[in-house]
Parts: sequence; structure tokens; C-alpha cells
Amino acid sequence: MRHTTTSLPGLVLKNCLFELPLDYANPDKKTEVFARIVVAAGMENTDLPYMIFFQGGPGSGSPRPIGNSGWIKRVLKDYKLVLLDQRGTGLSKPITAQTMRGLGSAQAQADYLKHFRTDNIVRDAEAIRRQLIGDQPWGILGQSYGGFCSMRYLSAAPEGLREVLITGGIPSLTRPADDVYRATYKRVIDKNRLYYQRYPDDMEKVRRIVRHLRDVDVTMPSGGRLTAQRFLQLGLQFGMSDGFEAIHYLIEEAFVDGVDGNNRQEMNWNFLFHLEQLQSFDTNPIFSLMQEACYTQQAASNWSAQRLLSEYPEFSLERQDMILFTGEMIYPWMFDTYPQLRPLKQAAEIIAGDSTWPILYDVEKLKQNRVPVAAAVYFDDMYVHREFSEETARIVPNMRLWITNQYEHNGLRADGEAVVDRLLKMVRGEV
Repeated sequence: MRHTTTSLPGLVLKNCLFELPLDYANPDKKTEVFARIVVAAGMENTDLPYMIFFQGGPGSGSPRPIGNSGWIKRVLKDYKLVLLDQRGTGLSKPITAQTMRGLGSAQAQADYLKHFRTDNIVRDAEAIRRQLIGDQPWGILGQSYGGFCSMRYLSAAPEGLREVLITGGIPSLTRPADDVYRATYKRVIDKNRLYYQRYPDDMEKVRRIVRHLRDVDVTMPSGGRLTAQRFLQLGLQFGMSDGFEAIHYLIEEAFVDGVDGNNRQEMNWNFLFHLEQLQSFDTNPIFSLMQEACYTQQAASNWSAQRLLSEYPEFSLERQDMILFTGEMIYPWMFDTYPQLRPLKQAAEIIAGDSTWPILYDVEKLKQNRVPVAAAVYFDDMYVHREFSEETARIVPNMRLWITNQYEHNGLRADGEAVVDRLLKMVRGEV
């Protein structure tokens, strides 16, 4: 482990780089995994237990602390916090179109990417735990996909855990990808209806944007084309507490008068720029490459979201009333549309057709769980379905649920200090 130490007002940060096996079945080949240990100023030499944070995603690095506030502030009252950049993200050896070029063939790229699911993320975490604190257990805080990592940890190495907190991230243990995306489409339809109820004038604005994009080639500021389908992927924001407003205020500025003096309108460059900031598919390719693989166990996803789309005619672009945004779905056309995904198209096809994915969750072992778990389950969560979370909780003992409609999926970001405080009290039996 190599490390450096820096400080912020109220925080001390130890930045650590670990050399770990890329493939734990063949440990000679290594990768680098980064983790940042965060401690409240003045608490560096205490014997506080550790808590590791698993970020949502997949494919996103851990948060970058800017001060002792929010959920981090609450965690640091009782723990030393480990912010893990999951393999392939952040300051860990990254997966990007640039770094993947060096692997050569699409098959080699796909073989490499298969090492970047929750099973190996948890193996990395266990290796880091042992280097940091030996046999002492630590806690977990898992947000969204981080909850998937937490359930894998409970299944694979519960002896390393003292307690688990999950926010919006209890997966189904056995359901195939098709079940997940059928549920997702239904939830996204509901969110669209709520959006248009709040902003009914946006129906015509959205129809107009879609018509324009189907008739005119529009180039994004960083390259690539803005298609109607890409525009409608903005619905990915609808599961956040501020998602409706983010999209509403964006589409208000979609058009400007052109420069030809004929009052012919064209897409506003500012609109295109801000739209691009809301879409991280180019910068976080793991999300597009591995999203459906989050759910596959001894089966291929075969582009589940794309196959199932025909079951939901509500998403037709030909509708004359309410054109629907899509949500957390990945489509093969994205690998023709987003510039940084194009070089990975063949690898994505191989991954989608792969049926050799290992089992992620040992259900029988989870039925014997003794690690205390407290989880916030958001009643109207668009991304992780409440019914599936409750189904899992009925299987896994020692798991307490806080089912709430007070928050959307971003509850940890929106009111993290209160959310973590409630979960800590639950896991300790104080509420």
C-alpha cells in the first residue's frame, strides 16, 4: 500500500493505493485500487472502528470530500470512513475507451471487463480490510449499487462485517434481468405521468424537441449526435428528488432563433452543453457495459432492456400526446451514439451474450445471516424496486427495513446526516 496524507477543514484524508489481483483465481496479474480514509480532525489516533462506503453505479468513483458535512459528518462521529473507488473507477486503474484500446481485441476487452462486477469489488474490499485492520470487522454503508455490493459481502465474507447500512440498494437474490427491467419500465411510466402532471406544458415542448431531432442532425458540443432516443434518456433523472426540476428547466431553453434572420429556430448550444453534463455515459463506460450484468447469474442478459421495450408501446416516438422519457436502461444503439462508447461496441455485444456469469448471492448462506442490517427502502424508488427489496428481506434474517416515502433514491445526498443517524439507531436496536 502506498499512501499520502492531506487535510481539509475538519477532516484528515489518507489517500491509499493498493496493488491487488485483477483475477483472484490467478493472483499474479495485478490491478490498482484506490481508497481514501477519512477521519474527523483530532481523531486520527483513536481506535474508532472502520466503515467502508460502497458508491452507487456501477462505474462511479466514491465521493470527493469537501468538508465535514452531510452523511460523512454523521459517519465520522462513530467511525473512520473508507471511501473506495471501486475497481475501474476514479483513481483506481480506470476503464475508459482510452485504457481499453491497449487490450486489443473485443474478446480481450470483454474478458477483462468480466472482472469488474460486485464479486471482485468485494474481494478487493476484503483484501483492503485485512491490510488496514487485520482480523477486525468493519461496517458498510452501501448506496444503490453499493447495496448490491453489501449483499454480496454478506453472502461471501460475513466474518469481515460488524454491521451493514443500505440506502436504496437491496437487490433481488435470484430474479433474472428481464424481471428487473419489466419492473423498471412500469416505474418509469409512473414517473413520466407524475412529471407531466407537474409540468403539463412540457408535453408539447418534448414533442417539439423530438420532432426536431428526428428531422435534423444535431451535434453535441463534445461530438456525437443528439438523437431523440438520447434526449429521452434524460428520464434517468426522474428518480431523484430534484430530477423533475432539472429536466423541466433544461428543456425551457431548448431552442434559440437562428442566425439566418428568418426566425427559424435551432437547438440552443447552452441547452446542448447542459444536457451533456447530465449524461455520464461517455465518462463512466462501466455503467453502460455492465449495467445488465449486475443482474445476470448463469445467464445472458441479451440486451434485456432493448428486447422488452416492445412490450411497452407507451414509449413509442409516434405518440401524439405524451412522449415518455426512458430511465435506467441500456440500449445497444448507445454504442453508436456516444463517442466514448463506440470503440467498445463489440465488447458490449460479447458481454450481453455471455451466459457464463457466476452466481453472486449464496442464498442458503444468507438465510443464516447474523450480521445486523438496517436498510432505507424508498417506497417509490425508480431504480431499485421496493417489492424486490422486501422479497429479499423476507429471505435474509437480521435485516430491518425502513420503508419510507419521505425520500427519493438520492435520500443519502439530500438528507444524509438524518438518514444515516436513523439507520445506525436501527442497526443498534435503539429504534
